[in-house]
Amino acid sequence: MGSTAAAVQWLSTRLPEIEKDLALLVNTNSFTGNVAGGNDVVASLLEVFKMEDLAPERIASKQFADHLVFQSAGSQGIAPVVLIGHSDTVFPPGLFEGYRADGSLRRGPGVLDMKGGLVVIAWALKAIAHTVGLESVPSVRVVIVSDEEVGSPEGAPLIQRVAAGCSASLVFESGRENDAIVTRRKGAGACKCVAHGTAAHAGNNYWDGANAIWALSKFVDSAQQLSNEAAGVTVNVGLISGGTAKNSVPALASAELDLRYRDIASMNSLMRQLREIAALAPIPGTRLEIVDGPARPPLEASQASLDLMNEYARCAKAHGLQGDEAPLQGGGSDANTTSALGIPSIDGLGPRGRFFHTPNEYIEVDTLIPRASALAQWLIERVK
Repeated sequence: MGSTAAAVQWLSTRLPEIEKDLALLVNTNSFTGNVAGGNDVVASLLEVFKMEDLAPERIASKQFADHLVFQSAGSQGIAPVVLIGHSDTVFPPGLFEGYRADGSLRRGPGVLDMKGGLVVIAWALKAIAHTVGLESVPSVRVVIVSDEEVGSPEGAPLIQRVAAGCSASLVFESGRENDAIVTRRKGAGACKCVAHGTAAHAGNNYWDGANAIWALSKFVDSAQQLSNEAAGVTVNVGLISGGTAKNSVPALASAELDLRYRDIASMNSLMRQLREIAALAPIPGTRLEIVDGPARPPLEASQASLDLMNEYARCAKAHGLQGDEAPLQGGGSDANTTSALGIPSIDGLGPRGRFFHTPNEYIEVDTLIPRASALAQWLIERVK
């Protein structure tokens, strides 16, 4: 316990420095599509995470800002752990900007989702590095991806590579009310239905055409009816397009679908049913195809992840936080990726706050040090 006490004592006076790092990150726009701004945040993160015995690696991206991996050698003979976050936010430049204090709250784009979680990771590791040393805790692998808000198309394979062989995965997404720890998330998938028809003039050659929009509309109605509240399955047709002019029978139309599910079996069943509906070709002369998009498997609770939750909750409660299990979450995260590898995974370990993905987003600033202290204690006690 003495080792933990030293790290916690070191953290106790660091709030101004922690806030300085947080403000630096939040004041730079890192919307997923803002590659230049995202790379500015990556450069700042390299400074925030600079410490002895933590080796950085910057991974170039083909379409997003770069991704980051940090790794310590750690104590020998103990399985490594992976700590996960993301640097991108959902706010395009000019929509919601700036870091500001509001009493005990701190507001700004990404302050909760999830730049607050990134500084929690960094300062917990700094507390260990400046007291007992990172060589005294398990090897730590930190992965910070830049494309989480669009489903981690590049980030997920990177996480899979870095997390291989780890005994636990901790994800520092937005902290929930009452500091509830996330053990279950729905899987999130995407697909597109493309309808092919035959073009024709709507006045002169109407009966020679095959209306792709009509065919697609029938598919949309059937697909939406696959939503099942009791089973935790939802299908949402969120974007639709097609046609060229009102007096032309449309030859092409498409719909983009958001899919949510509790478990792998539901995911597989949902995709099978969508393909069956598409194969019916409801309008003569038309053809429907399903084009797969990015998908996250669900984060399903296991006995190992519940044991990890209880282990972490004990550390959180030691620093004045709560730590009950959160209800099933509708949104996915990178915890889904590590869980699918069979690694015990918990999430929602960032500072407490509310209203992520809205301009009202905030954190409770007084939870930054307790969150960092909880992580530091968990890592230190992991070697016992």
